Formats: sequence, C-alpha cells, structure tokens
Amino acid sequence: MLRGLRDQAARTCDPQVWHYLNRGAGENVSVEEATDAWSTWRLRPHVLRDVSHVSTELSLFGRWRTPIGVAPTAFHRLVHPDGELATARAAAHCGSPMVLSSRSTTRIEDVAAGIGGPWWFQVYSMRDREVTEALALRATRAGASALVLTGDTPYVGYRSAGQAVRPLPMSDELALVNVGEHLRGPVDEAWDRIDQRADQTVADVRALAELTGLPVIVKGVLRGDDAHELLAAGASGVWVSNHGGRQLDRAVPTARALPEVVAAVGGDAPVIVDGGIRSGFDALTALALGAAAVFVGRPVLWGLGADGAAGVRAVLSGLTDELAHAMGLAGAAGLSAVDQSLVVAG
Repeated sequence: MLRGLRDQAARTCDPQVWHYLNRGAGENVSVEEATDAWSTWRLRPHVLRDVSHVSTELSLFGRWRTPIGVAPTAFHRLVHPDGELATARAAAHCGSPMVLSSRSTTRIEDVAAGIGGPWWFQVYSMRDREVTEALALRATRAGASALVLTGDTPYVGYRSAGQAVRPLPMSDELALVNVGEHLRGPVDEAWDRIDQRADQTVADVRALAELTGLPVIVKGVLRGDDAHELLAAGASGVWVSNHGGRQLDRAVPTARALPEVVAAVGGDAPVIVDGGIRSGFDALTALALGAAAVFVGRPVLWGLGADGAAGVRAVLSGLTDELAHAMGLAGAAGLSAVDQSLVVAG
C-alpha cells in the first residue's frame, strides 16, 4: 500500500520537493537503516485469547482511535495545494493524533478548525525567542492539547554535496505563513531570526510548560540518561526520534534506542517513537517495546502527494488496520495487552 502511494507521489511532486522530502543527512546511513532495524525484532504471540474484538483506542494528551499519528513535517502545500488542512482532516477522520509543524504552510487556526478536536503543536527553539513564544501561545489559544519541543536541531544537519538546505520552489510568503505574523523588519532577515538556537538547554522545557500551561513532549531523544534528565526538567513525555535521518547521520536507529529510553523512563511518562515505521507489524513491535504511540512522517506526505486527504486517510487507516490485524494474531485484544513479553531480539 505505501509503496504504491510513494510511487504515485514521486510522479506528481516537483523533483526538488521530492528530493527534499526523502533526503537524509551525510551519507544517508540513518535513513537507509531505519526501516530494516524494526525487522530485527521477532514477535512471541499468545494463543487461545479472545480477539473477536480488537481495539486500538488510547488516551494520550487527548483521546484517539489509533496510536498511529502524524509526525510534524514542514511545507505540506508544496506536496498538495490543500496542504496541512488536508492532512488535518484526514487525521481527524481516522482518529489519529497529529502534530502540526511550526513550518506549516497553513495558518495554525485554520488547521485547528479542520481537525475540530485535540491536536499537538511542534515547537522549535528559534533564535528570536519572542517568535518561539508567540507561536507557542498562539497554538495554545487555538486549542493544542500538547506541545512537542524538537530538541535534536541546534542547527541543520550536514547535507552532502548538491544537497542545499532550501532548494525548494516556494515563496517566502508561503514558507513564513505562521511565523511571518510575528516578525518585524525585512523578510530577507527573517530566516536568520527563525533559525534554531544552538544554546538551547533542558531549562527550555520548563519555561515552555510554564509559559503555556500545556504538557511538553521532547522529541529527538535517543538515550536513557537524556530521557531521565528531561523528565526531571519538567517534560511530560519523551519522543524517540533521529529526525528521520535528517540531522546526525549514523545516529542509532529508533528501533534500537527505544528499549533503553523506555527502561530509563520506567513508566513515569509516555514514550513516543517514530522513524522507519512502514507497517502495522513495525507499529506492533514499537508498542510492545514500550512506546505509547508511533508516528509516521514521510508516508503521510507520500499519501498527501498521491491523493490529498484521501491519500493520507489511506496511509493512516491502512497502518491501523494492519496493526489491529497483527494484534489479533499476537493475542492482544487491546493496547494494554501489548507488552514487552511479545517481542524478542531476532
């Protein structure tokens, strides 16, 4: 299913946009090994369990019908003219959690209205702190139920030769559709002001939570000691991610980092994961390893590029259906029955 949508999106997207969506950092090692890392785990199913009804519902900073969510990704209107609004409507239709990127090409308030329920907002710590705070407060007023602070981007990861940072057919007006409302001065100076801060620290977690009153999930965690420190600093959850292989190349795959982070958290907060999830079996493995939810990035954009909101619905519903099917075969009628006893290293 995903392969067909990917191929269709590749035919319809601008070549520069397609390159931007699928590229990684450095030599693309992290990108290429992300999916295969999930298949190194093996499932240990229960037998003779009543799975006549399998539920994928969960409560996680909102109530959802599926633990498969939409990871924050930028510039959806480069992929489809309906952009983030189409993605939001698809997520709402499927009951999936969605994280709206601060690099959205649709106004925050319009996306919130399109979802009509809970959603999360992604925050970058920008050089202009006032813009960071203004966007976080604006998302809070628009109804976000949680904030996702991206912590693995003090600056943009190294690209190999020929991989420019912004080789995109996009106007500054489109790229700055949200942040532009909070900027002062010439547009050509805006990019410097909204670049990420290299001096961000764990203190930013508590500051963001106190500013907005919302739970803050920190994204980009690959180590147990970092997870422990972030919870002590006020994080309400941690998100295991290597930024889709777009930041530090050769960073550990999330399928290998997840168990260490889960063990460090010890059930004190939810752990979320993304990175290379391409099937319901990958999702079941991640949930069994201790993730509360799994998020997908590139597959959502493939669906959006292939068929707009319908394509995104196909991605989210297809992965959820496959997850429910795998849960039933593993003897788990609900997410509470998915635990670490179901997996073993291959």
